Amino acid sequence: MADSHPLDEQLCFALYSASRAATSAYRESLADLGLTYTQYVTLLALWERDGQAVSELGTALRLDSGTLSPLLTRMVSLGLVERRRESTDARQVTVHLTEHGHELEHEIAALQRRVFAAVDMTPDELSMLRSLARRFCDAASGAPADQTTTPSSDEGASS
Repeated sequence: MADSHPLDEQLCFALYSASRAATSAYRESLADLGLTYTQYVTLLALWERDGQAVSELGTALRLDSGTLSPLLTRMVSLGLVERRRESTDARQVTVHLTEHGHELEHEIAALQRRVFAAVDMTPDELSMLRSLARRFCDAASGAPADQTTTPSSDEGASS
């Protein structure tokens, strides 16, 4: 019987494989810093905008509260972030980088440069790939197209 759906022609498998490859490219260097990939992307979101409400951070990271809460608890125990209750609304909890969390930004930037250097793609290709991936995520999740497709000013890609 002929295979009418070859694995290497499936978009879902290409995206899955690319995600695993990207995570793997960071894993060893992040482990040297005592971080997981999810902790890394959480730091990225907070370096972009420190003091986010937990709900905003969850939306930015596309994580539900059942995943985000233990992640933040672990990051608090590692001294990377702290949670604060807002004085104007005690129900509102914001997440803030600690000094240690801020200090890791330079080491992470060096790690990103090493990963990007190992990828045989131009900054324009990486930017296009990122833009298409965001567009796909937005379409698949039903989010408005302009919500996360704004190009960033980094070196061509961020993961």
